[in-house]
Amino acid sequence: MISDFATPPGLRHRQIPVRDTLLHVAEVGDGPAVLLLHGWPEFWMTWLPLMNRLHGEFRLIAPDLRGFGDSAKSATPRSDAGANCHGDDMAALVAALGLESVGVVGHDVGGYAAQALARRHPQAVDRLLFFNCPTPSVAGRWVHDGHVNEVWYQSFQQLPLAEALVGLSREAGALYLRHFLTHWCHRKDAFDPVFEIWLDNFMKPGNWRGGFDWYRSQNAARLAAIDGHPTPSVKIHQSTRVHWGRHDPILKSDWAAYVPEHFDRAQVSFCESAGHFVHVEAPDEAAEVFAEVFGDL
Repeated sequence: MISDFATPPGLRHRQIPVRDTLLHVAEVGDGPAVLLLHGWPEFWMTWLPLMNRLHGEFRLIAPDLRGFGDSAKSATPRSDAGANCHGDDMAALVAALGLESVGVVGHDVGGYAAQALARRHPQAVDRLLFFNCPTPSVAGRWVHDGHVNEVWYQSFQQLPLAEALVGLSREAGALYLRHFLTHWCHRKDAFDPVFEIWLDNFMKPGNWRGGFDWYRSQNAARLAAIDGHPTPSVKIHQSTRVHWGRHDPILKSDWAAYVPEHFDRAQVSFCESAGHFVHVEAPDEAAEVFAEVFGDL
């Protein structure tokens, strides 16, 4: 039995200058290159279950997004670290690694970043895999059918007091973090083995801010979409697979119906045993889908 969050042999860490920042990158394996883009509240370690299963077949590259994990932090809150910023960071990272194109996996914030990367730098993306897939169509549904009660945090995290309040003590941070890592999971104990490590990460100076800056940066587009004026999006042409956790309470699996509006070649499937974090809750199934998508890369 694989220990999901064990350190795979050959795991290496680097700090890589990218545009105007410094990104921490964890990497393992020497096969075809696949970029793994995490969400919130996550950092590179969220991909360890897949790394442990796939490092013998692929070169797995897991950066901490700008402001997250051990990547560089801004000194003050910022509102310019949205999807396009992260997408441009990833294009620069691919180039810095000496690669022409890569497979890309996106989840949550990383899903938005992967789409921006594919639209703005299509030459850098060979094909795409999403574990659940937030699209521009989703944003207009944040407040429909009672879903507004699920997205309270998207407004709270933009408040100047949010970082100070959540980071006031280890106990406060634990209460906040545990809510998302259990409520958004169908398998409620999925993060139990690493909860203290997760908390250690987010209690580092500036690490709450990095995630909260994402919500500050996306707010204008989010509000416009809710009001019925979503930002126009060009369809993504690369071959795409979406594997959606059936029980995700925040990105509802019903919203998979909107995937074809934004992708020319997308196949959608469902993980019946997972919620928001398919790659952590159902890593064997996630690894099988990953191998199907990137096996001939």
